[in-house]
Amino acid sequence: MTNNNNDTGIVWLASYPKSGNTWVRSFLNNLHAVMENGLDVEAQDINKMQQLTAWDIGAKQYQKYLNKPIAECSDAEIDGVRIKVQQAVAERNSGILLVKTHNALVMSNGHPTINFSVTAGAIYIVRNPLDVAISFSHHIGLSIDEAIRIMSTPGHRPKNSIKTVGEVYGSWSENVDSWTKSPHPAMLSLRYEDMHSDPEKSFGRLAAHLRQDPSKKELQKAIELSSFKSLQNQEEASGFTEKPKNLKKFFRSGKTNQWEEELTEQQIATIRAVNGLQMEKFGY
Repeated sequence: MTNNNNDTGIVWLASYPKSGNTWVRSFLNNLHAVMENGLDVEAQDINKMQQLTAWDIGAKQYQKYLNKPIAECSDAEIDGVRIKVQQAVAERNSGILLVKTHNALVMSNGHPTINFSVTAGAIYIVRNPLDVAISFSHHIGLSIDEAIRIMSTPGHRPKNSIKTVGEVYGSWSENVDSWTKSPHPAMLSLRYEDMHSDPEKSFGRLAAHLRQDPSKKELQKAIELSSFKSLQNQEEASGFTEKPKNLKKFFRSGKTNQWEEELTEQQIATIRAVNGLQMEKFGY
């Protein structure tokens, strides 16, 4: 999981889409602000999270190596330069860099999705796929049945866009298993549901994993500033630049156990049949 010097390199903030990655990024931005400037700080701008946490899917970063528009590139060509892009991202920073990813930790077209030579560690966020299916369907603007089909498709990746390249999501189980099957000290797994039910414990573990030592009040303040209501209020007031154009709201609900009221018995059975092993592993 790590390179030879774990004081430098990328710490991946990894997850299947709609599993709490953006929530974690918001918390980390707010924790940094609280520890730097005190308890009187306001919630950090959700449209400036890239100042602390990067993403490695910007099309321009890939065009530098491919010398043509992303729309003209094959998936194999994208995969072939992904680790070069990640190397460049890491080299722009002298210490630890937090980078968001939805990539499964797999080989794609003969190339790794993650560059281990510049990796210092990882945080993996897992969420009950029964709830992911609902949130994901809203996110991609398709039916829950179609979301379930995509979540069940090994090797799945969204298409490239003008601004970004597609990540290799894989299926939900493939994504989760790829990051969590081999426990490692540099790897921390967090359950979305635990972040809800006991935020101080979950976010405290996250801070400790990143060698942060906030006081109890600092931790509580960062959690408060990163609440789902705070994120919703910011999006309503200023929008969210990472929101897909077809999506009405990025921060839609954020609740747990929505599936109990919104999924049919058949949909529940389908998700459990495909993902039972990983669901059992994480207590779903």
